[in-house]
Amino acid sequence: MTTIPLSPGRLAQLSCVIEATARKPGNVHRLADFADLGYLDFILSAGAIVDALDHAAETGVGRAVHAAIAATRRVVETNTNLGIVLLLVPLAAVRPDEPLQAGVERVLSQTTVDDARWVYRAIRAAQPGGLGAVADQDIANEPTVTLREAMALAADRDLVARQYTTGYRDVLDLATPILTRALDTGEPLETAVIMCYLALLADRPDTLIARKHGGRVAGEVSRRAGQALEAGWPGSGDGQRLCDEFDRWLRDADRRYNPGATADLVAAALFAALRDGKIKTPLDPHGWRLPT
Repeated sequence: MTTIPLSPGRLAQLSCVIEATARKPGNVHRLADFADLGYLDFILSAGAIVDALDHAAETGVGRAVHAAIAATRRVVETNTNLGIVLLLVPLAAVRPDEPLQAGVERVLSQTTVDDARWVYRAIRAAQPGGLGAVADQDIANEPTVTLREAMALAADRDLVARQYTTGYRDVLDLATPILTRALDTGEPLETAVIMCYLALLADRPDTLIARKHGGRVAGEVSRRAGQALEAGWPGSGDGQRLCDEFDRWLRDADRRYNPGATADLVAAALFAALRDGKIKTPLDPHGWRLPT
């Protein structure tokens, strides 16, 4: 049987579905909704962005981001995927014959002020929480610098923006190798996704949590993620117990700490692994589920 290569938009959709479905601590997944946001919202959003990402190389990053967010808001009422879209569009704009790391650096280096304008409009339409206000190039105003330059101004407080500055170092040099190493050692895909998420979270405090709840809380979230891994998750009882406790702690009604920026990086790592054939399609349903 000949497998037809997936388009960038379909790769993005598949990445989003895999990321949303995996039972990551503190996130929405197939067995856990938030009061104002559910698993179906993420699945609908994943399908909505396909066309915009398929045309990202032609339209440019800014217009593609805006088109993806506009399409998302036609099917869901809240922000499900702004960070994911901001990460996936430059990856989708890389030419099929171009290595991903070199290609995304080229795409980012060619962004313009017009790209920044379209992205600012997309961010205002998505209405993400926890942005606050800044003195230079605030999202409420019209930008006067290129998209990459605007992202550089936010890189110290936002993991997604940081990827625009570093050429996706966290995604391509850290997250994707963690994901693929787990798969190479025989872990199911869901386990590999959660392992990537926990390792990223342990290594990089989640910037969405830091903006909403402060650096001390973000540091404690990272500490607990690392604690579960150090205890041997997923292969030990202590590791599983700590991971379950971590999940309950994040979801407590008095807290609800959602490591959303980290989840966005995992979706980008999945795109990279799928695009480069490190995750094979069609997916093996028997190689998916986290052992129970």
